[in-house]
This record gives sequence, C-alpha cells and structure tokens, in this order.
Amino acid sequence: MSGIFCSLRQLSVTYSRGRNTALDRVDLDIAAGERLAIIGESGSGKSTLARALAGLLPEGAKVQGELLWPALGHPPRPGRDFGLVFQDPGSSLNPVLTIGEQIAEGARRHLGLSWKQAYIRAEELLGRVRIPQPDKAMRAFPHQLSGGQRQRVAIAAAIAAKPALLIADEATSALDVVVQAEIVSLLDGLVREDGMTLLFITHDIALASGFVDRIAVFRNARLVEAGPVRLVLSAPKSDYTAALIASHRDLATPPLIEEVAL
Repeated sequence: MSGIFCSLRQLSVTYSRGRNTALDRVDLDIAAGERLAIIGESGSGKSTLARALAGLLPEGAKVQGELLWPALGHPPRPGRDFGLVFQDPGSSLNPVLTIGEQIAEGARRHLGLSWKQAYIRAEELLGRVRIPQPDKAMRAFPHQLSGGQRQRVAIAAAIAAKPALLIADEATSALDVVVQAEIVSLLDGLVREDGMTLLFITHDIALASGFVDRIAVFRNARLVEAGPVRLVLSAPKSDYTAALIASHRDLATPPLIEEVAL
C-alpha cells in the first residue's frame, strides 16, 4: 500500500429533506491498494457510504463535508475507475443479454476495444473468476447459472475495464457459507493480482477478518472505530465492536484472532 486513494472529511449524508441521517460526520482515509472492510448492521450507514463513493446516492440526498480523491485527481468514473458488486447479482445482470455481451460491453466502452477484442477479454475474465467452460458460459443467459456463478459474472463485469477501486456491497450475503468463502477467496486473489483497492462492505466481521488489511466499524450512521485487523480484533476500543466480535465466538466458530495472518 502506498498513498491515500480516497479521503472522507466530515462526510454527512441525509435523506428525506434532512430528517434521516445516513452518515454523520465521517472521517476516514482509504489507502491505495488496501483491502478495507466496512462493518455494520443494517442501517449503520455502510451501504450509503458505498453509494456516496460511487456517486450513486438517490435524488434528494443532501451531502455535506468533503470527499477527496488524491490518487485519481478527480471523482471516479463509474465502470472505469471503480467497479461495484451488489448483494443480488440478479439485479446487476440483464436477463435478456448473454453473459458475454454484458461483460464485453464494459471493456468495449471504457477501454476502447473492438467487440472482438472485448469478447476475448470477457472470456478471459470468466476464466479468472473460475467459471467452468468460459466459452460456453459466454453464450449463456443469467437464469442458466447458479447464484454463486452469477455473482462471479457480476465480479467479472465489475473489473472488465480494469478499475482502480472495487466496491463489494454485501456481495456474499445472499450466498451459502461454502460459496461465501469461495467468493471471498476470489476477490482477494483478483485484488492482489490487479493491484486494486477493495472496499468490502459486510455485516459479518468474522468473514471479513480473514483477508482484509483494515476494519472500519459503523453504527447508527457514525464511524465507531477503524484500524488494522489484528489490532481491532485483539483490542477493540468500542464496546459495540467488542460485542460484534463476541457474537462470533461459539463452539462452531474458530477464534477470530487465529484467522488473521501474522
């Protein structure tokens, strides 16, 4: 990691003419090339943070504070500078277009490739996200794939234009535990190989702790604490963070500290 990719300074977001505060004066730096987990329960503000970074806040949302992009020098361009993976891949994929068309479109549009070149890249990406028989998958439609496979396709589409930032917003929540682990391993490998910055948004602190560099914990629209994984897990500053960690300590779950690579 080197340098600051993005800086949030007193960032606040409100909905419904200021009556509902979704983010409350958040200060946070995202380092270039890091894997940062945004942890919080429903309503904590973590998805609003993702949409603020992506410029996808709904009409009428009021934004205060600063959102700076030192590494880019300008707000990120959707599809080009960042890719976004949502919880439900079904909502990200067009049911009437083939898998190949949907992945190739991003590469063609943002990288200036011909359709032939874009299709070649799309098939290569399907191989990278571990879709069996990529040549056949190119001609398939979303409904012909499993949920885990559709999520892999959504990831391939998100990185088709070689973005610097990948935002995964609850990208594993709708999947079973085995597929969750596979998707996390996939994201980890892709980010490392391509040198991307990853924002991994989840309510599951145990899942995130196994592969990210830092954790930022949100509650009730505020940033509760942030720091390196090992430090936050071993010595949480907030009672809320301690409660999140304790909730995963049972007979079926290995201790979180042991899952962190030293």
